[in-house]
Amino acid sequence: MDRRSFLMGSAAALGAAQSVFGEANDRVRIAVLGIGGRGPSHLNGYSKLENVEIVAICDIDDAHIAKGLGILDKLGKPKPQTYKDVRKLIEDKSIDAISIATPNHWHTLMTVWGCQAGKDVYVEKPCSHNIFEAQQIVAAARKYNRMVQQGSQIRSSKAVQEGVQQMRDGLIGDVYMARGLCFKKRDTIGRKPVVPVPDGVDYDLWTGPSPMHQFTMNRFHYNWHWFWDTGNGDLGNQGIHEMDVARWGLGVKYPVKVSAIGGHFMFDDDQETPNTLNCAFEFNDNGKHQMLEFEVRHWMTNGEATVHERGNNAIGNLFYGSKGFMAVDSYSSYKTWLGYDQTEGPKANQGGDHFLNFIEAVRSRKRETLNAEIEEGAASTVLVHLANISYRVGRTIHFDSKTMACTGDSEANKLLTRNYRKPFVVPEKV
Repeated sequence: MDRRSFLMGSAAALGAAQSVFGEANDRVRIAVLGIGGRGPSHLNGYSKLENVEIVAICDIDDAHIAKGLGILDKLGKPKPQTYKDVRKLIEDKSIDAISIATPNHWHTLMTVWGCQAGKDVYVEKPCSHNIFEAQQIVAAARKYNRMVQQGSQIRSSKAVQEGVQQMRDGLIGDVYMARGLCFKKRDTIGRKPVVPVPDGVDYDLWTGPSPMHQFTMNRFHYNWHWFWDTGNGDLGNQGIHEMDVARWGLGVKYPVKVSAIGGHFMFDDDQETPNTLNCAFEFNDNGKHQMLEFEVRHWMTNGEATVHERGNNAIGNLFYGSKGFMAVDSYSSYKTWLGYDQTEGPKANQGGDHFLNFIEAVRSRKRETLNAEIEEGAASTVLVHLANISYRVGRTIHFDSKTMACTGDSEANKLLTRNYRKPFVVPEKV
């Protein structure tokens, strides 16, 4: 049976039904996909939750599988099933949910497959690699009535939730602009030669939907972020967290105009994506004119006094209104300064548990309780993709949210999707 037939058959059998665990037993059986960068956080996060069992892990690298087994063993958890091919894992009907921590180019396809097989999905940010995928991932969640959460952990911060509500209630007045910051001290990745694929690695599966390239270590673990075929630059890596908060705080969805300039400065290396990028978004939601500015900066840089700093890093958001301004850092706090004299106003510092929020929604089947429900997550990734498109075509682009396309710009519209490498194709009809 081919993949499409199997998944559609699974969907027909499970469809929009309740999760495969029964009401009498609220234990959630979950599988973690990708045990590299974010994977260990998923393993540790779910292991702390009551009545949640990690029953499977999946990775194309035997070394990562061994790493995952070691983490769970130290936590005193039962040994899970192990897989290298996600398609085999998804066939297991006893798995209630999958938690995806793979490279970006796999996020949407794995989510679609999971939804088609009747599983709920937690998917790391950015949930899509391009704008076409942002539409398809939402369509799959809706068609199969799945709980799908993007890994935008700041959405579960109690303090930041309070801060956003304070803006909604008018604390800083008419909020006209947000400024997102992504200053991270990132060194050069250098140049790496073509080498044989390491033992224990299934490079064909790792490549998945993207074009096949000769193997180099720079295109593999973590550094895949800096290549267009697999990553989205730091705007889609760390930046998507702050982009999501900026859009959330402004209360907007899609921009009408986007402009981004920047470049790959200082380092002579293999990186394709820019390491410095200035982006501007213009919104006209409900006739209200608002702006979002976003800045990505690498290496030696100053911090921002009102946003939490860690070394040379400054990561967070600033919101400007008619009565004052608010600073939100990426570590779960907000502060405000009010009036002409900038008197200190309300502030708070409290985190939250994003994994728990997902599990609670899996149990309750209440989509509205998800703090980063996939439609919200996908909308924020669209902003990332539009800024990268503007940078790549070298001009301002005008976006029509009704058609989800760039007005009168065929070159930009070619970058809304990609040519998928068969059989790893994100379907036009999910």
